[in-house]
Amino acid sequence: MTGRVRQMRLIVEVEDFDAAVAFFRDALGLPEEAAFSGDGDERVMILEAGRATLELANPAHHRYVDDVEVGRPVAPRFRIAFEVDDAPARTAEATAAGARVVAPPTETPWRSLNARLDAPGDLHVTLFEELER
Repeated sequence: MTGRVRQMRLIVEVEDFDAAVAFFRDALGLPEEAAFSGDGDERVMILEAGRATLELANPAHHRYVDDVEVGRPVAPRFRIAFEVDDAPARTAEATAAGARVVAPPTETPWRSLNARLDAPGDLHVTLFEELER
């Protein structure tokens, strides 16, 4: 089975398409790969997010990460995480672009600096900066 999957794509239905595009493309800097429109107001945009991984976590780990990063259970079943170079600066930019800070950048036991945000599109997002390369 090695090498069969070429890409992972997360498809998200967002009520405020323009706000979500402004946040993810313009504020976070995800480059636009393609955009399409159709009948009526049908629109979709595919944004490049670098390397993708699928992280599977059991409920105990899900609760542990919430506790470490936020101090209480907050994340829904799905959460999007983006690795960034400067978590405090990217968090400030994300907030200016419409995200709400759930928890500021916090150093984790696994040596990353993680911020939690509620982003446009009703998405729960982690911005993380690896402190050790």
